[in-house]
Amino acid sequence: MYSTKDNVLELVALLREYDIREMVLCSGSRNIPLLQSISACDFFRCYAFTDERSAAFFALGRALQSHRPAAVCCTSGSAVANILPAVAEAFYQRIPLLVISADRTAPWIGQMDGQTMPQPYIFGPLVKKCVDIEEPHTEEQRWHCNRLINEALLALTDTPAGPVHINVRLSEPLFDFSLSTLPSVRVIKRYSGDIPYEALAETINSAEKKMILCGQLPPPPGTTYTLPIVLQHHFLCVWEHTANDLEAVHTIGNVDLLLQTFDDHEKNTFTPDLLITCGGHIISKRLKQYLRQYKPREHWHIDESGEVVDLFAGALTKVIRLDPFLFFARIASFLSHHTPSYPIHWCRRSSTIPSPCFPYSQMRAVGLLLETMPTPASLHLANSSTVRYAQFFPLKRDVEVACNRGINGIEGSLSTALGYAANDDKLNFILIGDLSFFYDMNALWLYNLPHLRILLFNNGGGEIFQALAGLSLSPQARDHILGSHDTSARAWACDRGFEYLEAHDEATLSAAMARFTIATPTDSPMLLEVFTDGQKDIDILNAYYHQLQQKCNETN
Repeated sequence: MYSTKDNVLELVALLREYDIREMVLCSGSRNIPLLQSISACDFFRCYAFTDERSAAFFALGRALQSHRPAAVCCTSGSAVANILPAVAEAFYQRIPLLVISADRTAPWIGQMDGQTMPQPYIFGPLVKKCVDIEEPHTEEQRWHCNRLINEALLALTDTPAGPVHINVRLSEPLFDFSLSTLPSVRVIKRYSGDIPYEALAETINSAEKKMILCGQLPPPPGTTYTLPIVLQHHFLCVWEHTANDLEAVHTIGNVDLLLQTFDDHEKNTFTPDLLITCGGHIISKRLKQYLRQYKPREHWHIDESGEVVDLFAGALTKVIRLDPFLFFARIASFLSHHTPSYPIHWCRRSSTIPSPCFPYSQMRAVGLLLETMPTPASLHLANSSTVRYAQFFPLKRDVEVACNRGINGIEGSLSTALGYAANDDKLNFILIGDLSFFYDMNALWLYNLPHLRILLFNNGGGEIFQALAGLSLSPQARDHILGSHDTSARAWACDRGFEYLEAHDEATLSAAMARFTIATPTDSPMLLEVFTDGQKDIDILNAYYHQLQQKCNETN
């Protein structure tokens, strides 16, 4: 019989799925749920020890002889420290030794309870990975538990092989062994050198609903990123501006607006069976929430790092360590020539979304710039509202897009853009909010680039916070949260040699934008400051979403 502890069950089931058979079990009390559950499964080959130091070296020998990972399981406290010598040996010999340690729950560490000490990371740099597994009580915690164990077991044999530490926290009561079977668990597979293209292509060929979702990518080395034509017909491609340019048959860029119009039935109908992701961060929160609620049956993430990126909370099944466009090129020859209806349905549905037409607002200024900006050009999107509003509008070809989406902070957007523009001969347009600009305007002290054009949105604070669902601000908290101010960039811009333009309504915006987007070189950089009311911007945006929903309900 097996322990009722969910983290124990998840671990033991995954050990079986990863074919880790050799188990060296050290006596103790805190690790009894682990010992009982491992020994109850006849899949494992178990060895009993009382001396942890000897047990760990014994497990090292089993791994050497079998050419497979071997595990040593110990109780809490100083027992874990006794395993260090074998871990050091395994690290330098590159032997896949798995250390499984039982532990008290976090609140009891350092409280003079018996056999307690800080156990996670006790082996420091001598293990390839250490994960600390709490007992899960919610679906999110169960997903986290599964993901961490998968990451640890993948690291064991990932080149180069080496030791890994899984610390399992267990609360009392410890001794409920009333389950007769292990649960079904999700296994994440990682492919590096020997990628089974033919088997993966069979999955692609048999799936009807297929989507490629690309996060942020640097500007392409050629004019566009190109998918092999056979993949272009198989897949719907979802592409945000930060992924730069893609050449594909079935591509949509207005997914955030499109999802706003879906009812529950459509969300279920349009869920992909197979989702392939590549690139960096995805901007659309609505898209991430959709794919977390309506999970694809399979999610493959393709990236040269081979990192486990389980963005959709439990959907990830495969990690492929390769440049994604090299993978697409190689697998193309194994694919059938077939165009399923799925991408066609998405594109037809996408075409029903009317192009946004906003009155004077931040959104209007973004749309007007993207419509009238000359090309070729480089477009720098600061974080917060700016990068999100840009997704509402189509982007011209021959525009390189850059944005600090690694952490998504507002600091450094201007400095990064200046660094990019310093040796870029094209016009460089920077779309930036007031807090981002004033936070980073010291960047303009040293550099005055005539091909620089800054579109500054000034609504007197952090307008995007006003759009957070469920947030009701008290008068006392409002200024602290929104960063309210009454500052203008005029004096600073003029002092730094910028040609200063400003807009307060539709007429002044149109006039200023005509000058701001002039294609001929100018002697000075430009700064166009667009003044709007933050609350009115939010009201306009909400009204647009409401109208969009109404139109689609009438159409359907």
